Amino acid sequence: MMRVVLVVLFGYLIGSISFGIIVTKLVRGVDIRALGSGNTGFTNVLRVIGKGPAAVVLLGDVFKGIAAVLFGFYLGDTMLAVCGGIAAMIGHNYPLYFGLKGGKGVATGFGVVIALVPDVMAVALAVFIVTVLITRYVSLGSILGALSVPVTSLIFGKPASVIVFAFFACSMVIFRHKSNIIKLYHGEESKLGEN
Repeated sequence: MMRVVLVVLFGYLIGSISFGIIVTKLVRGVDIRALGSGNTGFTNVLRVIGKGPAAVVLLGDVFKGIAAVLFGFYLGDTMLAVCGGIAAMIGHNYPLYFGLKGGKGVATGFGVVIALVPDVMAVALAVFIVTVLITRYVSLGSILGALSVPVTSLIFGKPASVIVFAFFACSMVIFRHKSNIIKLYHGEESKLGEN
C-alpha cells in the first residue's frame, strides 16, 4: 500500500508541474491561461508564443508521463506504473501548484503510453499525425488518437490494468476536449497555423 501511495503522490506532483505556464512566464512574462484558448498545452503555446517554447512545453509534458510510469515500474509492476500514469495525467489537468487549472492531458498521456505500451502509442501517434495532416485540426487528432488507445490495447491483448488505464485516459482526454468538440461541430475550431 505504501508503494501505491508513493507512486500516486510522485505521479501527481510531477504531473502538476505545468511547463506551459512556467515556460511562457519565463519567455514572455505572461500567463498562458489568459491568452488564446486559455489552455496550458503545446498547441496554445505554439499559437500564442511560438515554436521554440512550444517544443519545450511538449517535451516537458511528455517527460512527466514517462517519469511517472518508470517510477511505478521501479517500485513494482505494471499496476503501479498505471497508477503513476493516471496520477500524472490528473496532476497535469488539475495541477496542485497552479490552482487546479491545467491542460488537457494529451502530451502527458502520450508519455505515459510510450513508457507503458510503446506499440499502442505507435498506432495512436499514426492516427494523430494522419488526422492532423488531413484536417489540420490538432484537437480532432488528439481525440481520435486517444480513442485508438483502448481499441488498440484490446486488439493487442494488453493486461487488464493497461486496458483500464486506456479507457480512463481516453475518457479524460475527450472530456477535456468538450469545448473543442462543440467548436468542431459548429465549424468554429481553429486549424493548425491559424490564430
